[in-house]
Amino acid sequence: MAVSSDIVRTWRGPRRVVAELAEQGRREDRALIWLFAACGLIFVAQWPRLVRVAHETGADLTRLMTYDLLAWIFVWPLFFYALAGLSWLLLRLVRRGVTAFDARLALFWALLASTPAGLLYGLQAGLNGPGPATNLVGGIWIAAFFLFWAQGLRAVVARRS
Repeated sequence: MAVSSDIVRTWRGPRRVVAELAEQGRREDRALIWLFAACGLIFVAQWPRLVRVAHETGADLTRLMTYDLLAWIFVWPLFFYALAGLSWLLLRLVRRGVTAFDARLALFWALLASTPAGLLYGLQAGLNGPGPATNLVGGIWIAAFFLFWAQGLRAVVARRS
């Protein structure tokens, strides 16, 4: 199935989608693309907010976007790899048989699948600025990410049991 279809399906049944993705075999290239696609989309989602910040503060928009680009293309992927490694170590303490790839798959897919909410958050932050509505959308994004990640980890653990 197409990635976009899988993202839509994840919002309805994240555990089932991750189980299907895990059954396709170990594909490091696919997991890496999911990570970079998610980070790229999150970077794009920040543009409206950055424009608003530049307009309100008089900051240089090019500088703000450059720093954000460097963060989302170089720093955040390393952070997510480290987080996946840490989650794998914690899973190894609890259960045997879960691979490091399984931990990466669950985390990277959760990040990519939650990006529609991240794009909505970027629009909300850019058009309306800080406030309760922006916080609500941001909360939905974070909740979706953690829900998808937890359900993905459950799917890969169940697959290995």
